[in-house]
Amino acid sequence: GLRCRAHRPGVGAEFEPRSPTSPFQPQQIGSICLPVGCLFREGQQPRSLLLGSFQIAIRACFLGFVFGCGMLLSFSQSSWSHFGWYMCSLSLFHYSEYLVTAVNNPKSLSLDSFLLNHSLEYTVAALSSWLEFTLENIFWPELKQITWLSVTGLLMVVFGECLRKAAMFTAGSNFNHVVQNEKSDTHTLVTSGVYAWFRHPSYVGWFYWSIGTQVMLCNPICGVSYALTVWRFFRDRTEEEEISLIHFFGEEYLEYKKRVPTGLPFIKGVKVDL
Repeated sequence: GLRCRAHRPGVGAEFEPRSPTSPFQPQQIGSICLPVGCLFREGQQPRSLLLGSFQIAIRACFLGFVFGCGMLLSFSQSSWSHFGWYMCSLSLFHYSEYLVTAVNNPKSLSLDSFLLNHSLEYTVAALSSWLEFTLENIFWPELKQITWLSVTGLLMVVFGECLRKAAMFTAGSNFNHVVQNEKSDTHTLVTSGVYAWFRHPSYVGWFYWSIGTQVMLCNPICGVSYALTVWRFFRDRTEEEEISLIHFFGEEYLEYKKRVPTGLPFIKGVKVDL
């Protein structure tokens, strides 16, 4: 993802790897929410559209179900209440990724826009946090009832989510989850809005969101592991991405790079020898 309006979820287009296996590539939001009869457009296959719509509906309903269960847990008087906060945060994150993409750039919309199949590492990290919470809640339930710490994590999650979505909206119709490696005629360097604060606002949002989920759960092991892992990931990703941005925009990006920080702690981006 490059810092271009044409493709960026964070830094002009902070890249998030996604699997290209999804067979459904709807061209308009109408393929999601309009009546079935409106799906049959010239050049489109009704069966594939119906199948794609069904797959979208299944994922959306599943995320809604998880959110509802999370709300019920959140208002329970048990040691699992903070896990309910987490369930709401996680389901809202994945649903909003799809929704914002549908609003901003329906042409790039696919099942992968939910980011549910982001990567094997992402799945393992999530499962590990659930396992840690469960075990610690069984043997040390008092550890999971530190309300002020969970509230701190919730605030981190809200901040990260809002920042990330602001970055996506700033990119507008040029937002795309898919990594773009070639500069097109429509690519322009975006330095306004949240990009005037951070060079990689989408990465910054995801960084604090991911760590905040573990603070919210009071997971000491995954909290430290998440922080180290995502920091290293974004350090390498920003350097890789900025090489392309410099190649695309040259001196314009170098001047922008001097003025605006990455927003990620102790990460300055690619080093340039002038």
